[in-house]
Amino acid sequence: MTQITNDIEFRRAIDGLDYARQRILAGRFVSNVLDLSTDGRIERVVKTTLDAGASADQLTEALKAARSATMDSYTRCGAEGDWKEQAGYFVARAATAAVTPESQSKGGGPAWQAAMSSRMARTSILIDNAEQATSHESEQQYRILAEFLNS
Repeated sequence: MTQITNDIEFRRAIDGLDYARQRILAGRFVSNVLDLSTDGRIERVVKTTLDAGASADQLTEALKAARSATMDSYTRCGAEGDWKEQAGYFVARAATAAVTPESQSKGGGPAWQAAMSSRMARTSILIDNAEQATSHESEQQYRILAEFLNS
């Protein structure tokens, strides 16, 4: 049974996954922060991301939707730095990372990129929140990855 307790183990485990499995894992990371987005396109993108049998056409359409949602949410953030909108932007970026083709994927692959954007989304909400709450997004991601590897 695999257990992930820190970012070194987290990154190593992600690096050991092929691209298709990283995409599905990235979808799980985005699902964990989906409540921070009000854009219905992102939910549809996540459904496609989690579908192991998604066709190339479906993934292309999901990427277009995710990129569009990213641009729209970036615009809504505005110069004032609306942190709730910023969180939505990072959720959209995470969804975009999840469906970006392997040839265009940034360093660390889709799962790593989605994980980092998801953490930024959670952090944005914490900044907006007047309470001194803490985020445990990384620990939740460790759990998600361990469950994924153990299934």
